[in-house]
Amino acid sequence: MSDKISRGDFLLKSGLAAAGVMMGGLASAAPTAQKAEDKKKRFAKLGKVNVAWVGMANRGREVMREFEKTGMANIVAMCDVDLKSKGCQESIKAHPKAKVYTDFRKMFDEMGSKFEAVVVETPDFSHFPCVMLALNQGKHVYVEKPMGRTFYECELMIQAAKRNPHLVTQGGNQGHSDANYYQFKAWKEAGIIKNVTHVDAHMNNSRRWHGYDVNIDRFPQAEPIPDGMDWDLWHTTQQFHEFNAKYHPGNWRSWYDFGMGALGDWGAHLIDTIHEFLDLGLPYEITPVKFEGWNTYFFPMSSTINFKFPRRGDMPAMDITWWDGIGNYPPIPEGFGESKMGADVPTIGGQSAAASAVKINPGTIMYSDELIFKRGSHGAITHIIPEAKEKEMASMLPEVPTPTSNHYENFLLAVMGEEKAHSPFEVFGPLCQVFCLGVMAQRLNEKIIFDRETKRIVNNRFADAMLTNTPPRKGWEEFYKM
Repeated sequence: MSDKISRGDFLLKSGLAAAGVMMGGLASAAPTAQKAEDKKKRFAKLGKVNVAWVGMANRGREVMREFEKTGMANIVAMCDVDLKSKGCQESIKAHPKAKVYTDFRKMFDEMGSKFEAVVVETPDFSHFPCVMLALNQGKHVYVEKPMGRTFYECELMIQAAKRNPHLVTQGGNQGHSDANYYQFKAWKEAGIIKNVTHVDAHMNNSRRWHGYDVNIDRFPQAEPIPDGMDWDLWHTTQQFHEFNAKYHPGNWRSWYDFGMGALGDWGAHLIDTIHEFLDLGLPYEITPVKFEGWNTYFFPMSSTINFKFPRRGDMPAMDITWWDGIGNYPPIPEGFGESKMGADVPTIGGQSAAASAVKINPGTIMYSDELIFKRGSHGAITHIIPEAKEKEMASMLPEVPTPTSNHYENFLLAVMGEEKAHSPFEVFGPLCQVFCLGVMAQRLNEKIIFDRETKRIVNNRFADAMLTNTPPRKGWEEFYKM
């Protein structure tokens, strides 16, 4: 369900036809007002999907607005452990007919027959039980990135989706339905992107934990729990911690016990197309290169981690180096040019993207044996650098389909049998498992040798045991048996 745009029209719409170069890219090929209206009418004819929502505030509220815009989502039930929060109150006001719950298990028990799909927008560590229950009860699932907090939990969700091929699953890396998804695929198939040997993925904006005391020797002390919040239920499968504002709201991402740091938060927006279309699978070696402010409680102030991937068919072995932290930049190749933040990028670390002044904005630099490429994050398109080389190759660049649905529309259309999901668990899951292995290397500050066949760590027994995490809290064991 994709239109085609010719290279000539493509350049004309980007304002670069005179230069003969595919520079402005698919971001400039946005649908006209008429096409947008036609799409709206087409969606209206399809009806609506009844949806249950878990996690209604902050990012959950942002995504809910996007689902509302599609006109194809009928939210019949909503759930959150902090119902008095501003975001939850906004969600409740927006959907006055939806039944509201604190415990998602009760929502499934009472409303399970009233909805076909579930959207999970909870903290990283609590994705797992919501997703497993949804798949077990025959519900289509959209889950925020990263898929889960541990390698094993991701594996269980992947396998649950495989057992239910009739169910639609979609990971929440929303750029995976935008311009770069189509462009990267087309450039790879046309041989423009080939023989890639190295990628630098960088995210150097400030993070929530920057400024924390790295000499910490215990978890934060107990503080009063917000009025009306079920703090115990917030933990789901994870072991209990006393409440502190450095956990909630949003700051849970800072801590190994709850989140996945910058890598888990941004990796799925940066290397998603690289991982899928270069068929990377899982790495065989993950090496901590440099950490600043390393400790065993929360993520480092900056991290450099290298992932090695073997040869795949006729594609050479390659590696990806991850760079995060203020000032921790990868080498910048000559002719790199300007780095801009895409319009579709949300707030970063609690501040607007515009306020995050950095040398280069989040993105990737990709090296092949003949060319160097750069791109930003989310749906940003790929460019050949330097600019002169891209101009020289303009006539060689293939036609690229233009998206006819965004990520949220794509999920709902897939549920209705109109499209195929772009980030199903078979694609999204292994991508997120790469991040799980990277976070383990961060936490241990040790190299990991990973057997891709057995999916075990072979050089560190403690790390291998960590693949499955600590036992779940009492009362939550059932989700690991579904």
